[in-house]
Amino acid sequence: MDRRQFLAAGGLAAATPVLSQAIGTGAWADSKAASAGHVDFTSDGLGLGPREYAAALREVAASPSFEADYYSNGGCITALEQKFAQLLGKDAAMFVPTGTLANHLAVRKLAGNDRRVLVQAESHLYNDSGDCAGTLSGLNLVPLAPGRSTIELDDIKRWVERSDGGRVPTKVGAISLENPVRRRDHEMIGFAELERICGYARERGIRLHLDGARMFNLPLHSGQSVRAHAALFDTVYVSLWKHFNGASGAILAGDSEFIEELYHTRRMFGGSLPHAWPQIALVASYVDSYEQEYAKAWRAADQLIALLHSHGRYQARKPPNGTSRFFLAAPGVAPELVAKQARSRGVILPQAQHDTGMFRMQVNPTILRTAPETLARIFIDSAA
Repeated sequence: MDRRQFLAAGGLAAATPVLSQAIGTGAWADSKAASAGHVDFTSDGLGLGPREYAAALREVAASPSFEADYYSNGGCITALEQKFAQLLGKDAAMFVPTGTLANHLAVRKLAGNDRRVLVQAESHLYNDSGDCAGTLSGLNLVPLAPGRSTIELDDIKRWVERSDGGRVPTKVGAISLENPVRRRDHEMIGFAELERICGYARERGIRLHLDGARMFNLPLHSGQSVRAHAALFDTVYVSLWKHFNGASGAILAGDSEFIEELYHTRRMFGGSLPHAWPQIALVASYVDSYEQEYAKAWRAADQLIALLHSHGRYQARKPPNGTSRFFLAAPGVAPELVAKQARSRGVILPQAQHDTGMFRMQVNPTILRTAPETLARIFIDSAA
């Protein structure tokens, strides 16, 4: 939300009930109450609106133990950095205002003087960051595996050997992998392939970065913990708003030596916000229970899919190696009509694909606000 929206919402918050017990184990349920029961299939998290966010923020900030930061240091920022370092199994972590900057700072420092960096062609860093690594840091991003979520070890080997064996040898300084991959419908890279790639990179002295914006979804689908994924990489980025309902923000984690001097680079790039606490004050309320709530959400989603299949009105499918997304369509019914009818019943659907009419459905804890049987009836009625 922008500054004017935030201030307006803050003023309104004083006239509306705050979220009861906004901090602690009841955070997911309390946000449910403030959201009037909406189920939102467009969001990675709860999709809190300005009023809901401002009300919860007011409650958290009123706690006697709450301590603000100063220029993105100290207070709740330091506490959150320490928490994520522990969760990820890293020595240290640093708050960064955006994931774009977190990825950029990581690959910039990891690559050092070896300016060639291997990335997925479908990655956020390559497609959605305005060539920041090249324009601002002189890095040469080499995109691999177009149209696929997974870079295979053979893809890596070919480019490492090609770089080393050129007329002017140009060593690969770093490899950055996004997992799950947003542009590939949140497909994940198989853990065994990650181990092979990272093992080879370490043998060659190539440093490794994980764009793990949504990596807290991986354990449910891969059978491997967040720590196990993070351990393969020198640095890891995690989004603070996608899963954990911050207004914005990211965590970049690594060893102490790597993080220690990076605060100055963050400031050089304009990333040391004078007051970062409004962006992340809610995050701690949701981190510890996220994986459990996400698993519950998928159990509910699977029940919903089964109910819709048994009725026969809808078709659903999951992407290969998928994590948080499934596809849903009602053949013969205009998607716009389904979405309109569902919204009137408190269910928010993403825009349908133009070619297939399928909705890209994001699974998140808002699905727990309505029983699967009730939710199935809403979908069925919306396609009538």
